[in-house]
Amino acid sequence: MPAGSLTTAQSYLTLKRAFSAQADAYLPFMTLFGGLGLLVSVLIVGNVVSGAVVSGHRHIGVLKSLGFTPNQVVAVYLTMVSIPAIIGCAVGTLIGNAVAGPILKVAFSGIETGSASVGISWWPSVVCLVGMPALVVMAALIPAVRAHRLSAAQAITAGSAPRTGRGLRIQRRLSGTRLPRAVSLGLGQPFARPGRSLLTMAAIVLGVTTVTLTTGLTSTMVAYGNAGKGNGSARIDVQADAPARGQNAPKLSDPQTEQRLRSLPGADQVTARALTKVRLAGYTQTVFANFYRGDTQDLASEIVKGHWPNRAGEAAAGPAFLKQHGLSVGDRVTIQLNGKQAPVTIVGELMEGNAQALDSNWQTLTQLHPTMQAAEYTARLARGADAQRYITAVKATDPALRPALRHSDDTATTTVVGFASVFTVLLTVVAALGVFNTVLLNIRERRRDLGMLKSIGMTPRQVVVMTVSSVAALGVIGGLLGIPLGIVAHRLVVDHVGVISFPESMKQVWHTPQLAALVLAGVTIAVLGALIPARSAARLTIAKVLHNE
Repeated sequence: MPAGSLTTAQSYLTLKRAFSAQADAYLPFMTLFGGLGLLVSVLIVGNVVSGAVVSGHRHIGVLKSLGFTPNQVVAVYLTMVSIPAIIGCAVGTLIGNAVAGPILKVAFSGIETGSASVGISWWPSVVCLVGMPALVVMAALIPAVRAHRLSAAQAITAGSAPRTGRGLRIQRRLSGTRLPRAVSLGLGQPFARPGRSLLTMAAIVLGVTTVTLTTGLTSTMVAYGNAGKGNGSARIDVQADAPARGQNAPKLSDPQTEQRLRSLPGADQVTARALTKVRLAGYTQTVFANFYRGDTQDLASEIVKGHWPNRAGEAAAGPAFLKQHGLSVGDRVTIQLNGKQAPVTIVGELMEGNAQALDSNWQTLTQLHPTMQAAEYTARLARGADAQRYITAVKATDPALRPALRHSDDTATTTVVGFASVFTVLLTVVAALGVFNTVLLNIRERRRDLGMLKSIGMTPRQVVVMTVSSVAALGVIGGLLGIPLGIVAHRLVVDHVGVISFPESMKQVWHTPQLAALVLAGVTIAVLGALIPARSAARLTIAKVLHNE
């Protein structure tokens, strides 16, 4: 080819990335919360089977006395959870396939797919139908093995407290401290059942991780929603489209309109915008181009990388546009309009933007279409200025102008924060239920101990303090472990949202008071889960507790 014939080149990998550019924005949220959901399932199964084994000691003894082998007893408990797991997986797979269709349609919208079809593969359904029951069985196997080890005589007896000596060394050391006796007894209880305590702490860690993640996402999205809003004052959008038949023609020219908008009372900044379709050399699709003139400080504040296009031949675009077109800051493209073309350098990356639109300045537009006029003006008012008065003044200036107060559009912020908050509430409740189940099992196992303590003078209030203290320490440790996990999860999410490029200032949202409050979240989850069974244990009478003895 002659020199200069090739204007641009595009790899097929660019088109491949374009197909998944929008879908990639969903992956961080779905992957992370999906993983947390799987952990919730494991914790629920482990807690349920553990509780069934503890509460079914007599049932296990009867089965073994009738001739059931240890392996058959384990099979009973695994079958007990496998049947609802298979039913739940089948129903969940059907719901997932039904929901996946509309989500895929939205995720792959905005691009020309040609003859390619976007559908749902068969293998995820098979993996869910086979993998989830297998995960359930694995989660149930550890507590079910306990039923395997129990002898018939040991299982059928009423006394089910931990074997002598487990955790007693820790409790003796704690009794030598100045802590109240109820607190020292409670802090030593987790060491009597280390496996169960670790499971409980895992539930608390999961809850704190989710709370930390949601707190970080909320702070990031709020900062994102406030970006580009300047001092928070009102903004007026003024449309100046070409008049239709029967409408009044504009009285003022484009420069006169901008000057008039600046001179009206309350105006602080005015930006003019021309919108048109342009063609990128080497690409089949046309894209929208916004050309700005006037005050662009608020627009420049949305630049994440590089700078705002201030000179001719410069442009900025959002991450979705750059990914779909295989571009980055510093690359050059050629835009064509009105029979003319001009080379443009991408000098800035916006926080967000339409996948089919880029931004430039009036100097670049002059090279392509010198006679084009602005179609819209944005007036930012001074703080405290009357927006309605300004709108009335614009209408009086030129009846062809159509001013309207811009309402803040925080749909993305509201959606992400709302979704994360709901999921946080659900996981926090599940974590608290995990603590609830553990405390309930501990009380059931230690009924005789509670009766003996009450018989020597322990008050109901001390019983509550002892029970709550037994999980409070787990709440502190769970909080300390969950916070860094939540921070890492927050960073993974905000770094991999393909349609939004968050600046570093929006990612650094953690402060010491906030982190201290998150540690208390672990304690809160533990206390909330333990409070109800603790009060139930406090109401037990000595005669009722020692009845079977």
